[in-house]
Amino acid sequence: MNPIAEIVMEGAGGLMRFELFPAAAPLTVKNFIDLALSGFYNGLSFHRVVKGYVIQGGSKNNTCNCPAGFKIKGEFAANGIDTGLSHERGAISMARDEDFDSAGTQFFIVHQDAHKLDGKYAAFGKMLDGFETLDKIAAVPSAGPEKENRPLEPVIIKEIRIAAAPT
Repeated sequence: MNPIAEIVMEGAGGLMRFELFPAAAPLTVKNFIDLALSGFYNGLSFHRVVKGYVIQGGSKNNTCNCPAGFKIKGEFAANGIDTGLSHERGAISMARDEDFDSAGTQFFIVHQDAHKLDGKYAAFGKMLDGFETLDKIAAVPSAGPEKENRPLEPVIIKEIRIAAAPT
C-alpha cells in the first residue's frame, strides 16, 4: 500500500490528498514523509504561486532562496533515475536549484500540466482529491516573477499528515 499524504490548509483553506510512490522515488518519498512526520511543514506557507503552473512551499523562511541544510539525490531521468512519473495536474514534486542533487525541503504541486518538467524534477506522487483547494491557492494574487511570485496574502499549511505509511 502506498503512503497517502494530506496537506491541510489553515482556516477554510481545504485539504489536498496525494498518493506517494516510494517504489519510483524512494529517497524523495522517505525525505518528504520524514519531514511531514517531524512537523517541519506545519505553519509554513506556499511562498510561490504561479497560476496555471505550480504552487511551491516547504521553505523554513517562506522564500524560494532558503537552503535546507541538507540535500538529497534528484530522482529523475536527467539524473540517471527514470521514475516514469509525469508532471501532470496534481503531481507533487521536489523543488531544487540548478544542481540536480540539491532538493531538500521545498516541494511544488503542479496546477496545470507542466510536461517540460518531466525528467528534470523529482515527481513523487499524484493528487487524489483536493483539486478545488489547489485551484483556490493558484488563484491567490501574487507579487509577480520579479518578487518570486509571492502571494500577496499568506497561504499557510496547517499541517501535512501521513494517513497511510509503507508497510
